[in-house]
Amino acid sequence: MTQAPKPGIPVAAKPHSAANLTDQATVASGWLHTARFLTTAPQLQFLPALDVPEIAFVGRSNAGKSTCINTLTQQKQLAFASKKPGRTQHINLFALGKQGITDAVLADLPGYGYAAVPKQDKIRWQQVMANYLVTRENLTAIVLMCDPRHGLTELDEVLLEVVRPRIEEGLKFLVVLTKADKLTRAEQTKALSIMKLNAGGGEVCLFSATKRQGIDEVSTLLWQWAHPTVAIETPAESAPTAIN
Repeated sequence: MTQAPKPGIPVAAKPHSAANLTDQATVASGWLHTARFLTTAPQLQFLPALDVPEIAFVGRSNAGKSTCINTLTQQKQLAFASKKPGRTQHINLFALGKQGITDAVLADLPGYGYAAVPKQDKIRWQQVMANYLVTRENLTAIVLMCDPRHGLTELDEVLLEVVRPRIEEGLKFLVVLTKADKLTRAEQTKALSIMKLNAGGGEVCLFSATKRQGIDEVSTLLWQWAHPTVAIETPAESAPTAIN
């Protein structure tokens, strides 16, 4: 049930107003800009135990994961994009929060599926990622990068099956269709519709760093997920239309 507006607050300031959505995006953008390197770990046992929300970014090599993270945080080299895709095999954590207070963490997981990586390394990292996604206690949300020109790959499907039980238990999930500028408007609409059917109840958003598409929507969603006591005050119908 939608709550009545508080006394003294004009109708234009209601959560579902365009002005309010713009304000939320501004707050979310400023929050993401505070991202700074926290630590890197080659294995799960080297990750620090944290009690703040953690949002993991995953995706196939060359899906645009590093570009997406750098665009959202407005930092050119926060997430390292290796010249040899698939060679970066560490989990990198970035702290978020103003004035030196960490209120959430972004986890950048290694890209997977690159053909030049030795098979044993692929298997090892698939196991590390699966263990992380299943056992990381403070994991709040997963953001899956997907190039809409190729759709979900076999490894993407495996990842979805691994995390499906946690999603059903309430873990937030977002599929970001990167490089949307490479598609026509009709192709974008089709890719969005198809992915909504495959996302298993998760959110889906078109994204283009080049065209600045989807940045506000993704930023706002991540901020809301990391601040549920604040986001819960926003009615469901006020969510950005591109990711409903």
